[in-house]
Amino acid sequence: MKPRVGITTSPGMHEERFVEALERAYVTAVVEAGAVPFVLPALEPSDAAAVLPCLDGLLLAGGGDVDPARYGAGPTDTLVGVDQRRDAYELALVDGAVALGLPVLGICRGAQVLNVACHGTLVAHLPAATTQPHRVGDRWGEAVHSVRIAPGSALAGVAGGPEDLGVNTLHHQAVDAVGAGLEAVAWAEDGTIEAVEGRGPARLLGVQWHPELLPADPRHRALFGWLVSEAARPSHLPALPVAAV
Repeated sequence: MKPRVGITTSPGMHEERFVEALERAYVTAVVEAGAVPFVLPALEPSDAAAVLPCLDGLLLAGGGDVDPARYGAGPTDTLVGVDQRRDAYELALVDGAVALGLPVLGICRGAQVLNVACHGTLVAHLPAATTQPHRVGDRWGEAVHSVRIAPGSALAGVAGGPEDLGVNTLHHQAVDAVGAGLEAVAWAEDGTIEAVEGRGPARLLGVQWHPELLPADPRHRALFGWLVSEAARPSHLPALPVAAV
């Protein structure tokens, strides 16, 4: 049976109706890596415990900024697309996934959520911290800058080596203080953290760029291959209860 990967969505509006949005590129990347995607609308945090046992892996998709209050920072007028319901639900999903030993891949906002869930902090407004552009929306399907990957890291193994990797860049925030149990494993030229991964047995990986939008490059496709291969590993889920006959 193919592994089941849950993909988070962005609550929003379309034609004056509430919707849960997900760019098709995420679905395509998961399918092409060999898994069955399950689209996850933002629910109550308490519902994460019912959702996660049905999954083999979790993909945290991109989207709006994480509320600074989630990592102990004050409000700012530079925030874009904050959604309290999504923040709360995705943080609960990460907590539950870690408890179950599920693999987690965070992309852009997803990497930031992963870090905040591990009690790390974020750079709330990158333009105030660096002169290097990190939000280049008119070149979303091509490499804009390179990242340096730490030799010996899990990311280096997944991406085929520690050689610099060309990435796109579509983010407004970034990892600042790295969360407990995580380590920084890739950096942009200006020192901005571009990837974090779990230490020890934790199967956690977060990247700041959007690999789903660079499908022609096998090094980017390999990130989804990592998630699906980890999700296919046996015995990482507790046995589900058997109904009485």
